[in-house]
Amino acid sequence: MYQPLAELLRPQTLDEVYGQEHILGQGAILRRLVDSGNVPNMIFYGPSGTGKTTVANIIAQQTNRALFKLNATTASTADIKEIVAQLDTFLAPNGVLLYLDEIQSFNKKQQQSLLEYIENGKITLIASTTENPYFYVFNAILSRSTIFEFKQISASAALQAVNRAVAFLEERTALKAQPEEGALEHIAGSCGGDIRKAMNAVEVLFSAGQPENGVLRLTLADAKMVSQKSALRADRDGDNHYDLLSALQKSIRGSDPDAAVHYLARLLEAGQMQSACRRLMVIAAEDVGLAYPQIIPIVNAAVDMALKLGMPEARIPLGDVAVLMATSPKSNSGHVALDSALEDVRNGRGRGFPRHLQNVHADTHTMEREQGYQYPHNFAGNWVKQQYLPDDIADARYYTYGANKLEQSAKQYWDNIKNK
Repeated sequence: MYQPLAELLRPQTLDEVYGQEHILGQGAILRRLVDSGNVPNMIFYGPSGTGKTTVANIIAQQTNRALFKLNATTASTADIKEIVAQLDTFLAPNGVLLYLDEIQSFNKKQQQSLLEYIENGKITLIASTTENPYFYVFNAILSRSTIFEFKQISASAALQAVNRAVAFLEERTALKAQPEEGALEHIAGSCGGDIRKAMNAVEVLFSAGQPENGVLRLTLADAKMVSQKSALRADRDGDNHYDLLSALQKSIRGSDPDAAVHYLARLLEAGQMQSACRRLMVIAAEDVGLAYPQIIPIVNAAVDMALKLGMPEARIPLGDVAVLMATSPKSNSGHVALDSALEDVRNGRGRGFPRHLQNVHADTHTMEREQGYQYPHNFAGNWVKQQYLPDDIADARYYTYGANKLEQSAKQYWDNIKNK
């Protein structure tokens, strides 16, 4: 029976798990928990191919628990009841270790069906998810579980796994692998931190290879072919998609054009151009803002051009505005002012209007004078002092001029007029 290479080489001990030293290294907390045998309910959170299932298997072996596996995308409440029926039988004398993959796919009722048994200890739950558990797992489960984050495997750790896979296949096939310079490194770097993908790529290279005199050449071109686009993690509704958008915005906000175009490139290569366009428009108003207000129509025009052109030409105007915004002065004073005003409005402050600001129901100057409204354009500098905010917040101040040149120029202009 065929078994994938990733399954054949699945680690059997914690020491063989790659890239999770922060939780599994000597002295790390998850390692100490497993070694103690007192394993609590846990949620493993992280990208696929980072060892979540493998660690659950090792925990079951080391704690002598009966291991049951369910995938929440296909399992039902009936499957849970079937596991519960085996509690306190010779099939599960020490209780059950339930590994529930993709727990975010279980609805609230399905998750709650586990509560009684994880509370009394008859079921130890190890749930895994590629999505943020604080968004997708219900509080009742979260409060009874310890969350461990599995991080994306580094290229150096992935290379160790690739080398192990090559050595294993050399022994199994009795062939001597001759990797071209950079071939194995390319697989390790392009697998996106997913060991399973790296193993699959090595297996394909061996299966499709044409050995000569017992030597199998592993070329860089073949390595690129079998691992193309495998490093992209940008599911439209997944955490990584929003992580990329967040990284793009924070890089532009932090005035780093190199990081900005890097994250933009990852979004475009993953086919997420529209999401990138929306986020670039947000950045124009939120982060560059009043320091360079012309940026808003510029970015709007670039986005419009990109959507009309489509890829690959769309990358040109989008790259331009990403660099332009990253190297532009920054100000968030406008939207901070509005957010402060919104807080007052939501808290019930600011009632009614000053009488002189109310709508006039007849187009006559007489009624305007009766209201007490003073028309600023009739005064020097087009300004006259009068109250505009409601009486209960008449002294509120929401806007503070930013430190950039443009806003400071506006401040100086109005200070000169208003102080006369």
